[in-house]
Amino acid sequence: MSLVSVVVPVKDERDNVRPMADRVRDALRDSVPWELVFVDDGSTDGTFAELEAVAAADPRVKVVRLRRNFGQSAATQAGIDAAAGDVVVTMDGDLQNDPADIPVLLAKLDEGYDAVLGRRANRQDKLLLRKVPSLAANWVIRKVLGIPFKDFGCTLRAMRRDVVAGLELYGEMHRFITALVLQQGARVTQIPVRHHPRRAGKSKYNLTRTVRVMLDLMTVKFLGSYQTRPMHVFGSLGLGCLGLGFASALAAVVMKYTTGPGMTANPLFLFGAVAGLTGVQFLSLGLMGEVLTRVYFESQGKRPYVVRDRRNLDPAPVRRAA
Repeated sequence: MSLVSVVVPVKDERDNVRPMADRVRDALRDSVPWELVFVDDGSTDGTFAELEAVAAADPRVKVVRLRRNFGQSAATQAGIDAAAGDVVVTMDGDLQNDPADIPVLLAKLDEGYDAVLGRRANRQDKLLLRKVPSLAANWVIRKVLGIPFKDFGCTLRAMRRDVVAGLELYGEMHRFITALVLQQGARVTQIPVRHHPRRAGKSKYNLTRTVRVMLDLMTVKFLGSYQTRPMHVFGSLGLGCLGLGFASALAAVVMKYTTGPGMTANPLFLFGAVAGLTGVQFLSLGLMGEVLTRVYFESQGKRPYVVRDRRNLDPAPVRRAA
């Protein structure tokens, strides 16, 4: 049987480490060869000491400790890079995802899919702080990216190695793994999984993440649809601005020779011109900056994180400049 790597990023989850390891062990004990890769994303509550103890007791538990908090996307990428399995399962470390659902994902994967995503059934989260923003974000993502799945925030998923190898996660891109996998042409499905209330530790979620998700959604859409033809998007914006400018100038000329103010004194024309130019400049700089970031990281083989310690893993390979 293929080795299954379960990747779990954790940040200040000391009380959840041992229960997580026990539940993964119970779920996969007799079914498949497995390893559990914890990534400590800059914890300050003693999480790493718990991880060391668990790893010392079971060599199948691997630990990667990052030098500081790099964020969930970078931590997930660190776990994927350290994983040795032909199948990679990702999940949160707060035990709201249930490790008992992993065999169900693996069974579905054996039906010929490249990735199987979880959809949280009977979600156990606060209505206004978590559920409503999540429903709104999922609806927007479906409409913008044209993807039919209903839950993009569930981190419980199983993916084959060849699909995982094509992922490069930065910023908040862990939320768009579904879109990134589909852009590779992978065969993907989504199935219901259990969801539990958090029983230990504190949630790291806040509403500011919704804003970051929306900004990253623009990046995913751009990279998926326009990376090889940026003039289609920038040209469309340029033509739209030119059309707006022409219409405004024409209206100002008409108003100048009728009862309105002169063209240069028309506040609507001046406001539209400034707002249009500013908007186009900011959007263009942001999108081009995202592309340049990926060129910087991927062309040089760089990673968006730095590892402090490793347990039960070979030393990290040294990357030499070409």
